[in-house]
Amino acid sequence: MGRVEGKVALITGAARGQGRSHAVRLAEEGADIVAVDICHDIDTVKYHMGTAEELAETAALVEKLGKRIVTRQVDVRDQAGLDAAVDDAYSNFGRLDIVSANAGVASYGFLWELSEAEWQETIDVMLTGAWHTLKAVSPRMIEAGNGGAVTITSSVAALIGAGKISHYAAAKAGILGLMHTAANELAPHSIRVNAIAPGNIETELATNPITRQAIFPSIENPTQEQVDHVLRVLHALPVTYVQPVDISNALLWLSSDEARYVTGVLIPVDAGWMIN
Repeated sequence: MGRVEGKVALITGAARGQGRSHAVRLAEEGADIVAVDICHDIDTVKYHMGTAEELAETAALVEKLGKRIVTRQVDVRDQAGLDAAVDDAYSNFGRLDIVSANAGVASYGFLWELSEAEWQETIDVMLTGAWHTLKAVSPRMIEAGNGGAVTITSSVAALIGAGKISHYAAAKAGILGLMHTAANELAPHSIRVNAIAPGNIETELATNPITRQAIFPSIENPTQEQVDHVLRVLHALPVTYVQPVDISNALLWLSSDEARYVTGVLIPVDAGWMIN
């Protein structure tokens, strides 16, 4: 306990899934939280996004741990909104030490089938959204002079490729270039920048009917059990999904003083998908 005691973390995509898990795990270890989520649906994303009620539930879970939290409904495509969330961190807590650029979406189709809107919204949310997040936090963290740790959520898909998600894989691969450059630019200010590459994580993004249908397009209404069988074969370790907390544990380590000299690296958390 207490590995990030007294620190403040800003997390995007925090209403549910990995973002909520990150908020709770960091709070368990002593951090106060600024939780950001769009809290409404996006046209090209066919499953439901996080809601204001789910963001409030994230807040309740953090407060139950005795930590403070500020929530803000922000689209990461909105630079001014992210700037305001950073202002929240400093006005409410006086500092910002940890940043998780986690917000993401998924849609599916062969690259020649994707619409211009599907391609652009995916790039805008995940790659441009990560840049917006870095752009919002960097000047304030540099000015504060306390150093810090930024972690961007990439994906195993950026490294191995996967069918029907060319836009997703391209955005996640772009994050790696952004991370490496940001790590160099922010290192003189003792701000570390790293990335995590999750594999198949058991969240709403991976387990909804739209994702199941993309995996089994020839089957009408495929079941989760059918999808689980495929996913078990993908992994070297005998598991179907990695849990959100496993990504949160990697984020916690990267955000703590235990990783004080770790910057510019990508950590896969994928149950051996890449080696299988």
